[in-house]
Amino acid sequence: MSTVTRPEAPAAGDTGPARPDGSPRAKRTGGRGARLTPYALLVPSLVILVAVIGWPLLQLVIMSFQEFGRAQVFGAPPEFVGLGNYLGVLGDPEFWQVLGRSVLFAAACVVITLVLGVLVALLMRKLAAGWRLLVSIGLLLAWAMPPLSATIVWGWIFDSQYGVLNYALSEWFGLDFRGHSWLLEPLSFFFVAGIVIVWGAIPFVAFTVFAGLTQVPEEVLEAAQLDGAGPFKRFFLVIVPYLRSILIVVTILQIIWDLRVFTQIYALQALGGLAEQTNTLGVYIYRVSLGTGDFGVGGAISVIVVLFLVAISLYYVRQSLKEDR
Repeated sequence: MSTVTRPEAPAAGDTGPARPDGSPRAKRTGGRGARLTPYALLVPSLVILVAVIGWPLLQLVIMSFQEFGRAQVFGAPPEFVGLGNYLGVLGDPEFWQVLGRSVLFAAACVVITLVLGVLVALLMRKLAAGWRLLVSIGLLLAWAMPPLSATIVWGWIFDSQYGVLNYALSEWFGLDFRGHSWLLEPLSFFFVAGIVIVWGAIPFVAFTVFAGLTQVPEEVLEAAQLDGAGPFKRFFLVIVPYLRSILIVVTILQIIWDLRVFTQIYALQALGGLAEQTNTLGVYIYRVSLGTGDFGVGGAISVIVVLFLVAISLYYVRQSLKEDR
């Protein structure tokens, strides 16, 4: 009777079957090249980022320490002035007025955008599929419209002679708004600008928050409802903790975008607004740099704004990391 001999299991520490020449075969392990592969794949994108963003930013920083005007644009050598541009900007009362105006305006826009965006996202969560699709298409159309085009359309609505709003207030509500200009007074100017900016920013917040709402477990909400938690408690005690990281990122992005807003303010000023009383940081930098030709001072203002935005972003990121821990 023939017996079948089974191969013996390799002993502990054996490196595997031997090669034909009798030497043991090396065990395959991830080498140094495998560990460096992810970093190598990042090199092309890092090179593009450095070329597109890093190099212009470095040039801006260098320019901020120089006396760089129209003569330097046409070939004259720039003169190094050290911190002179920064001291001049920080000692200028107009800069502080523009900064305070921009911070207050951005804060109002951010709060209104977040509140309305979250409400729209909650509404989309409750709607049926057909209505949700209709709302999504409307939000996408508003989001896809270029800021300049949107500002011109809203400018027609608020036009002093042919605007729909003045006509409706005068004819339908009996108010005397014939020929009323919404852009001559700073308060009403920023009211119009806020509507344009918030209207264009709501879709991004709504879509982002709605994506986060789809990750909130339904059983958790049902358990909270069974425990007697009302809609407000369920939102603040259940939904908000799940969306905290998303809301922090959205808030940071909205602060950055609203502090450096340019197109809407500049276009409304061209439609009849008073530039001196309605300048924000983006428009102020443009007017200092291209309006007066002082690119060194404009660069210094830009660097100060960048540092200010980085400080705000770092604060929110640190708070987010503390809460995660």
